[in-house]
Amino acid sequence: MEFLDAIPNKHSLQDSSSFLNTTTVIALCLFFALLCACIVIGHLLEEHRWANESITALLLGLCAGVVVLLVSKGRSSKILAFNEDLFFLYLLPPIIFNAGFQVKKKQFFKNFSIILMFGVFGTIISFCLISAGAFLLFKKIGITTLSIEDYLAVGAILSATDSVCTLQVLNQEETPFLYSVVFGEGVVNDATSIVLYNAVQSLDLSNIDALTALKLLGTFLYLFFTSTILGVVAGLLSAYIIKTLYFGRHSTDREVALMMIMSYLSYMLAELLSLSGILTVFFCGIVMSHYTWHNVTESSRITTKHAFATISFIAETFIFLYVGMDALDIDKWRSSKASAGTSVSVSSAFLALVLIGRAAFVFSLSNILNFFKSAESTKVEFRQQVIFQTSNNVAVYSYQFSSCTNYLKSQFIIWWAGLMRGAVTIALSYSEFSDSETTSTQDSALMITSTIIVVLFSTVVFGSITKPLIGAVLLRHAKPTVSDATDIASLEDLRLLFLENGDPSDGGNNQPSPKASNLRLLMRYPTSTAHYFWRKFDDKYMRPVFGGRGFVPYVPGSPTGAQDETS
Repeated sequence: MEFLDAIPNKHSLQDSSSFLNTTTVIALCLFFALLCACIVIGHLLEEHRWANESITALLLGLCAGVVVLLVSKGRSSKILAFNEDLFFLYLLPPIIFNAGFQVKKKQFFKNFSIILMFGVFGTIISFCLISAGAFLLFKKIGITTLSIEDYLAVGAILSATDSVCTLQVLNQEETPFLYSVVFGEGVVNDATSIVLYNAVQSLDLSNIDALTALKLLGTFLYLFFTSTILGVVAGLLSAYIIKTLYFGRHSTDREVALMMIMSYLSYMLAELLSLSGILTVFFCGIVMSHYTWHNVTESSRITTKHAFATISFIAETFIFLYVGMDALDIDKWRSSKASAGTSVSVSSAFLALVLIGRAAFVFSLSNILNFFKSAESTKVEFRQQVIFQTSNNVAVYSYQFSSCTNYLKSQFIIWWAGLMRGAVTIALSYSEFSDSETTSTQDSALMITSTIIVVLFSTVVFGSITKPLIGAVLLRHAKPTVSDATDIASLEDLRLLFLENGDPSDGGNNQPSPKASNLRLLMRYPTSTAHYFWRKFDDKYMRPVFGGRGFVPYVPGSPTGAQDETS
């Protein structure tokens, strides 16, 4: 967001002694007033099933744009100009970091294979279908100046889901599986979409062959793993520094500041190295919550938890306000010079391609996962655990995909919850079409305005319906579980199974563990078995070095220690 002439020259200073531009001050006052209004209205609508802060902020931004448009007598409603750097460098990082910091790690990694399938392969399927559909439909509509690069860019732009809005409309406590899958997919999806978009800009599209596709795949795998490793290293480094030096014995402010700065530094390093900052800061948040957070004092734990959530909340509200206000920039709509029919046709085509592209991979990939993930005769993947109150006791049931009805319901909810498009889509659209040299000005403006229509429609309509839809389909007469332990075999069950098979690390059995049995357990319960071995490795090697729950050193004179001594 560029504040026009934020530090004005001597001619812009009127009779005021202030060094700030009056236009900038007015824009900021209006924006912060709208932020306050969003918070108040969001509080009043807390129990409303159709509304949330994101939709409220979007509608308030639209209303503010209308008011400014009327006051300026239709000349321009542009108070703040869109800048992708502001979004990607300042607003998105705290949101993604807090999501990784607050996410239920067990639930997330339990569904990691599903998340990767949807986030990577699903995005590629959606990208291909949307690009091909746009190529076939736009020429019939009358848009002829778009290049092959533009069509591929449209596919990458519209494949990016809105993980920010997902945080608003889904509840991690009520629907842990749905939240972890849809939000986790959204994070990987955003990273994949940006990688695809950057690859489209860098590849020579005049000669597309199998080697080009392999280069694209290799680039993605490189970015995915290096970005993840960078985030993990940054999180472990912060944990080691705070555990070793124990800043809390002198000042809790330093350890809080170090956590904030190192998390943001990881994002900036990823961008500097042309990696995926979204993946880096997300996994940095996960590692910090697992190790670093347990190394700080009690007061710092409370501070960081609420500070990260507050900054994320303000950034989320800021983004939707901004998108709503920017949507009524009259200059963009005039530049398109498209009739209402053409604008509706392009927007409808975009929306239809989004629906078809997501349906194509959600239903197909979930069926593939359902086919391969079977233990004996029971299908174990997509399930939504709920608690039903019976007349005698509380019985726990799992919606299994072996039931055709619940199978389709779960697929439908996963498909619907990922249809929202947001600021990432708008930012990529501006990046591609705002200064396009090959596309005409009219068609470029039409692409931007049509993208904005899709974002507004999907956020307001799909976002408002998602909550009641989940309640009607999955949570009717149900209460959320208090535990996310929905694995077929719990860790305790697996521990007993390994003991029965002669695990040398547990119990007094000196016989070597039968490898065939361990392998069979890994094949039968891959996620739970991997979690079992990870917990053993984590407790034996990682936590003694990097800290974490149960391995925090006691330092007399620290704020926590002093509190314990006086109590």
